[in-house]
Amino acid sequence: MNLKCEEKNHDVSSSLSAQQHRIRYTDSVETWSLIFPLSGIAFLIVDTQEFRENQEETGVFEKIKHFIEIHKNSFLLLLASLHGPKECRILFRIQQRFLTSNLRIIPVHNTPEIINSMLTIAKATSKPHVDSVRDRMTMAKAQIIERSSAWEMLRNLQLGYE
Repeated sequence: MNLKCEEKNHDVSSSLSAQQHRIRYTDSVETWSLIFPLSGIAFLIVDTQEFRENQEETGVFEKIKHFIEIHKNSFLLLLASLHGPKECRILFRIQQRFLTSNLRIIPVHNTPEIINSMLTIAKATSKPHVDSVRDRMTMAKAQIIERSSAWEMLRNLQLGYE
């Protein structure tokens, strides 16, 4: 995974390294962004403290805009120790601004939630896992059709029209 943090010893990078995840630091991505190349998922960590009350937030919005222009599977991890009214207003402003984009926003409270969210999404969207889920869904659909009384009734009705 590619990571760009203000400092390489940040809690997120330290936690990922401790869990044996290989991290490659790069200057070619936005600060506080993390990319999982195998699943094509990109995460941008934005602290709600970057949003100042009654001040122009173009810098943060430009960072988010640049991030979603580059990454088609993008997640914004909105970090706040408490998600109160101020944080809800920030979340609402981000949702309004990027409503038509492919950005998905996940509110998180701390580093363990950041790590858990990223790893869960990356695992669920990785190639072998996606194929397994797709196969299970196809099998479940076939079993529902096979065992469903409604489908059986529809099949019987179709036979009567031939």
